Amino acid sequence: MKVLFQSRSNLYSAPGGDTTQIEKTKEYLEKLGVEVDISIELEPDLTGYDLVHLFNLMDPQELYMQIKHAKKYNKKVALSTIYGLYTEFERKARGGFAQKVANVLSPYTINYIKTFLRHLKDGRMNKGVYYMLFRGYYRLAKKVTENVDVFLPNSFSEMKRVAKEYKLKDYKHVVIPNAVDTRLFNPDKINIDELDEDVLQYKDCILSVARIEGRKATLNLVKAVGDKYPLVLIGNQTKNDPGFIKAVYDAAGPNVHFMGAIPHDKLPVFYKLARVHALISWMETPGLSSLEAGAMGTNIVITEKGDTRDYFEDYAFYCEPDDVASIRKAIDEAYNAPFDNKLKEKIYSEYIWEETAKKTLEGYKMI
Repeated sequence: MKVLFQSRSNLYSAPGGDTTQIEKTKEYLEKLGVEVDISIELEPDLTGYDLVHLFNLMDPQELYMQIKHAKKYNKKVALSTIYGLYTEFERKARGGFAQKVANVLSPYTINYIKTFLRHLKDGRMNKGVYYMLFRGYYRLAKKVTENVDVFLPNSFSEMKRVAKEYKLKDYKHVVIPNAVDTRLFNPDKINIDELDEDVLQYKDCILSVARIEGRKATLNLVKAVGDKYPLVLIGNQTKNDPGFIKAVYDAAGPNVHFMGAIPHDKLPVFYKLARVHALISWMETPGLSSLEAGAMGTNIVITEKGDTRDYFEDYAFYCEPDDVASIRKAIDEAYNAPFDNKLKEKIYSEYIWEETAKKTLEGYKMI
């Protein structure tokens, strides 16, 4: 079998969780004998491919062009939806004029505006964006969903959300677990006694591996931690909201360490040293860093926004992203609780790339 993966045009210039999902799914499908190529073009040469696998319904302007092209050449299409609007954040926590506007516009109009402005700013105006300008965000996304042969959501709750929003009936789907690389995220491979002093200083910290931005509620996390624990923030800072970044730095004391983005293979050491990993998001499906932390034996603090319950059930400590007291309480509880090895066992059995590849291949065979 030969498959072409297709996704957003800035997949590598602005990498995210979908980038990891695409690269790891490719790696492990190839172990099963499937030949996989990756393209961010709108209309690539599809000669020789058995099917096209699209990713990320949040960017329908490019998916529309890609799925239209696939259907032109009679190719079956699988879609990893990776879908969850940040409407609640936009209306409750964005702040300023943008929040006022968000409360009078539909979620799809909000994304219509944001998508256009982002492409304009990045110099990525393409035919798909122009289609979106004339047809609208929702209509374009719905057109994509109507042409998908099999949906590959990361959870059942995500599939229900997509089906409800886009009024889908009689659709095929296979739930594809998001996953961790257990070769890399293995706590037994790290001996704390052998670590250098420059990283040992972060032992028993609160860790957050996430972009520093409003949607991850970084400011409330900093406020919740206060000066009680060392807090290590690993990830890029948003470039779209300098006011938010300034507020985070202003609220941060000397116990807050801004590490920036670091190579993925350097993360296990930080997870191993941390007492708690906190991902205080307004939407996650379910959050790769939470899975990685759990695999490393670290207690996790998360919100119920999105599909986190599907993955972590009662093994996580839950809070509300806009409630500092709630975040503080969850962190205190997680900090003082022993790690439940059942979470690690669950991740190692269900949320591994080998399982992701097997389920993905199962979806392919359905079509």
